[in-house]
Formats: sequence, structure tokens, C-alpha cells
Amino acid sequence: MPAFAVPTIDISAWVGPGSSDARAAVVAAVDHACRTVGFMQVVGHGIPDAVIAELTEGLDEFFALPLEVKKAYVRPAAENRGYSPPKSESLSYSLGVDPVTRMNDFFEAFNVGTSAAEYPGSTATEADYAENTWPLETRTFEPAVREYYDEARRVAHTLTRIFASALRVPDDFFDGVTGHSIDVLRMNNYALPPGEIELGAELTGMGEHTDFGLVTVLWADQVAGLQVLAQDGSWNDVSPARGALLVNLGDVAARLTNDRWMSTLHRVKPPVVDGTIERRRSAAFFHDGNADAVIAPLPHFVSDEAPALYDPVTVREHITAKLAGSRAGRKNTGARREAARVTAAGRG
Repeated sequence: MPAFAVPTIDISAWVGPGSSDARAAVVAAVDHACRTVGFMQVVGHGIPDAVIAELTEGLDEFFALPLEVKKAYVRPAAENRGYSPPKSESLSYSLGVDPVTRMNDFFEAFNVGTSAAEYPGSTATEADYAENTWPLETRTFEPAVREYYDEARRVAHTLTRIFASALRVPDDFFDGVTGHSIDVLRMNNYALPPGEIELGAELTGMGEHTDFGLVTVLWADQVAGLQVLAQDGSWNDVSPARGALLVNLGDVAARLTNDRWMSTLHRVKPPVVDGTIERRRSAAFFHDGNADAVIAPLPHFVSDEAPALYDPVTVREHITAKLAGSRAGRKNTGARREAARVTAAGRG
């Protein structure tokens, strides 16, 4: 088997004017990446460098606040908004897999997302599309995050147009799946003040997991930590190229394609340098799909030789089960296929 690699794909032909041949080449490259890796590095996405620079400044501003100040912005887990303190989650539970120690993922995060008010006339309700909380103690955080959020959502919409072509479905197919999508931007900070915790095997940056929805658009700095599970069961380090976004598929894509496209397991190891943890930041935009969209394998991916691997489920039901695992510590018993892959790969 060839060495593991995440392909780099230039999607500029779909961001701006592009020839039919150039667009077809992008579709073929994306389809191949989705079938073989489930991850890709995307360039030509059109997000200005200044927008990303402002985002990093905003992240630094918020995460530098005292922990007790940040804890004032903790929201109920089901809302998927606001602040998550260190060691308050365990992503392994979202797969129904026991973590090394309970609720041991040592990262902090802040979530914002699309509210019900942004989808007038749809079936979106506040129960699934909560209003955002913005920290009052920051000046640059909110405008920087809002601007980046809009850009990341534009990239996600571009990718779904490419996906429609690759999956041989009508151009507007994903309008019915993501017209009032549950979109969330999760901003993560992996850092520990020196001396506050002993480094050891029980410390996990972010446990092994698959993403919940259709597609994830990730900005991350170039500090090591992200690892992706290859088809041979090995864990492989992945770091974004300068100017690239890491894009990976989530469970909704795997379910739609009957696992022809891969919702790939990944994790974040503590970025330890010379015995201390180095600062690492990331911002993951999750384009998950409509809460009430029913997800089942597309008919042309099901046959007598390839029976349906998944029962129909709404995006709401699927995400609720995954969040109950990662944040409430209740095993997600509906993730048998993903849990089996974790068990086969081991924790090494």
C-alpha cells in the first residue's frame, strides 16, 4: 500500500470562472480523495489572508482571558454554543468507545453557529439553531469570527456543488439537504500553562472521532498534533500547508454514499515539544445539514452486492447522539461501524 498522503486540490475553477475541463478535473480529484482518504488540502479557496490573520488575533484575544471569565460563557451541551473548558469533553464517547480516562480531552473551545432567525420561513427552530453568545470582554473577537464564518460557509457551499457533480446527483441536490443547515464554527485552543498538569498517557488533545455532518472546513496553524487514520489502520501526522484549508468528510457524507466516501477517524495528540505543550489553534467549520433532513444511502450506491449499511436517520437524531457522547459522557451505541475501526486501529 502506498504511503499515506492527503492530496492538495486547487478549487479555484469552482470559486471563480473556470473552464468545463478545469472544473471536471477538480471533481475527479475531489471524488478520488473522498473515496481513498476522506481528507484533502484545499487551495484556491479565495479566503483572503487578512481574514485569517484577523481570526487568529481574535482567537488569541478570547483564549487569553482568565479561565473563570471564559467559564461565564458555558452553555448547555445540547445548544452547541459558547465555551467548553479543558477536560469537559471526550470525543471518543461520540463513537461509543471508552476513552483512556473519562472526559480527558485537554482542549478548550468556543462555538458559534447559524441561528433559527437566519432561516425565516423554514422549519428551523431555536432548539436546533440556538442564538450565539459573544464575550463582552473582547473587542476584535466577534467581528473577526463573523467575517471568517461567512467565508468558511462560502467555501462549504462551493464544496457541496463539487460534491453534487461527483456523486452524479442534480446540481441543486444539496439545497434540499443543507438549505437550512446546522452550521457551527468551533474554535479550539490546545495549550497548558506550565506546571498545571503532569504530562502523561492520560492526556489527550482531542480523542479519536469522526465529524458529525456533511463536510468540515478546517483552518489550523502549523503546529503538529492532528493525526488521521489510514485504511491500513495506522495513525498519520497531518499538518496543513501554508495557505491551505484542511477539508474532511463527516458521517452524513458516508451515510449518503453507503461508505463509498469516507468519514475518516482523526484525533489530536497533545503538541508536546521538549516536554512541554506548545500552543496550537484551529477553527473547524461544520456544515452538517438540515436538522430535519433524512439521511440514507443514495439509491445508486445500494445494490444486491452492496446492501445499505445504514438505516435512515435525521441529522438532528444523529448529532444529538454524538453530542450526548462527547459532552455528557454517554456512549453513542449507534456508532458501531466507527467504533469497530477505532478498536481495530488501537490507541498507539
